[in-house]
Amino acid sequence: MRFLDSTTVVTDDPRRIPMPPGVNQVEGSIVLRGGRVFDGTGAAARPATVVIERNRIAAILPASATSGWPRDARVIDVAGRTVMPGLIDLHTHLDYSEPGMSETRAWNPADGALRGMERLRFYLESGITTVRDVASQGDTPFILKSWVNQGRIVGPRILAAGSLITGLGGHGAEGELMESRPLPAIRQASGPDDWREAVRENFRRGADLIKISSHFSEDEVRAAVEEAHELGLKVTADAETFYIERAVQAGVDMIEHPLPRSEATIRQMAARGTESDPTIVPYQLIFDLSGGYYGSTSRRFTFSQEANLAMLRRMKEAGVKLGIGTDLVADWFRYLPWPYLEEMRHFVSAGYTVPEVLVIATKVNAEMLDMGDRLGTLEPGKLADLIVVDGRPDERIEDLEKVSLVIRDGRVQLEDGRVVYPRHVPVPPPSARARR
Repeated sequence: MRFLDSTTVVTDDPRRIPMPPGVNQVEGSIVLRGGRVFDGTGAAARPATVVIERNRIAAILPASATSGWPRDARVIDVAGRTVMPGLIDLHTHLDYSEPGMSETRAWNPADGALRGMERLRFYLESGITTVRDVASQGDTPFILKSWVNQGRIVGPRILAAGSLITGLGGHGAEGELMESRPLPAIRQASGPDDWREAVRENFRRGADLIKISSHFSEDEVRAAVEEAHELGLKVTADAETFYIERAVQAGVDMIEHPLPRSEATIRQMAARGTESDPTIVPYQLIFDLSGGYYGSTSRRFTFSQEANLAMLRRMKEAGVKLGIGTDLVADWFRYLPWPYLEEMRHFVSAGYTVPEVLVIATKVNAEMLDMGDRLGTLEPGKLADLIVVDGRPDERIEDLEKVSLVIRDGRVQLEDGRVVYPRHVPVPPPSARARR
């Protein structure tokens, strides 16, 4: 993206596609007065007033300010509450099938889109204003993204990978996971040329990143990473054991999950700047619900909750950049906001302070999305993705259970704890327009 300058208007995603000014931009201004602002930069919370114009943060003013915004701005009193950047979830699957669902319904794209719409509401109500979808079927995540961007449905901002690319019989494509075929979101590839082709297929659909999973050969993972980077996209990998080392050496940008890897690989991740999305909570749920991860040829190792937490601490101590994601498959999204808050609590147990965890959930996650210039902090010029919490979440993570207001891209999406769908504006029929 080095050929773009700051004056060129581009899409608000990692693809950075030039666009006409004002596309899908909301009109009007909003002022949040009387609250305390945790801006996500690492600074302590302070009394302040946040001014939003259209879909951008226009100013952060002193709490005593009585002007500095348009006369027709909507002023919202947030006294006693905390204004902060919206949370970001690095690992979601928006159209994942649910227990008991037939294979026909699991593969049905209409059913998948509706499953995604339901999940979007749960994330939004939990204060999550951006989700990274790291494997859904076909065009589903990209259509959902488009409808959210246009304001046609309410939901968090979506950045999507498209299909998960894996080797024949690799993770997600094991025969044991489905009766007759791999999961709908899987693209099996064989050989470097086919891995490049799979990357290009996702890019053509609209991918904001590429996700790969083991197994893969050295030549295959190198081909996928090279192709993605040449297209301007980051690559994240669901891998384990020696496949993690192979992915890191190939230049992958991020590793998902707390799966086994050597100390040498952890050090190599830190030295190369390879990031990590640990996702402790889904394995906690697997252990609680099933007693273990069974029936998968891509999980042929022994691991436990204690080992996963130890992996989180080892990566922190090594200086690996860590982000927060939940990986809520099946019907686990119904547990929200608990899974997200539980993941944050695991970070606290690993040695981070509560304010540091909030910065990870906002600023650091945005950087890991390649969106740090637009999301993650409350600063003038950034996109207006923010939440209002009834309490002090920088002191008590549990206060994040009380999200009362959500603004995404300058649009009020949740107010008084309820999702907001504005009444539609009727369009005059052709006959009425002709009489004017």
